[in-house]
Amino acid sequence: MREKLTQQEEQALMAVYAIGEGTVKQFLETMDENLPYTTLASTIKNLEKKGYLFSRQSGNTYIYKPTLTEEEYKKQFMSGVVKNYFDNSYKELVNFFVEQKKLSAKELKEIIHMIEKGH
Repeated sequence: MREKLTQQEEQALMAVYAIGEGTVKQFLETMDENLPYTTLASTIKNLEKKGYLFSRQSGNTYIYKPTLTEEEYKKQFMSGVVKNYFDNSYKELVNFFVEQKKLSAKELKEIIHMIEKGH
């Protein structure tokens, strides 16, 4: 399992996923926040050190690309959340959302239907 990301690193990784591969400048253009270029560049370098991105040089610019797909990242992230916050139980995770009124009976029925269909 890779090192956990900070919120800023996760936002930067989502910007990378939004375009697939690119430069720090391109990632910055996809982000909502008014983040200084140098801050994002530093965050991107941290993501590379943590093994989430790799880079190649093109002229005097670095092009970054994720080392795992967005789906693989989400799977890893959710596994960590379930393990760390819900005693490794997806049932506890669903129960939490039901208790917080974030999941309706209709949505639960849809989830059950998806499970029964094997999706």
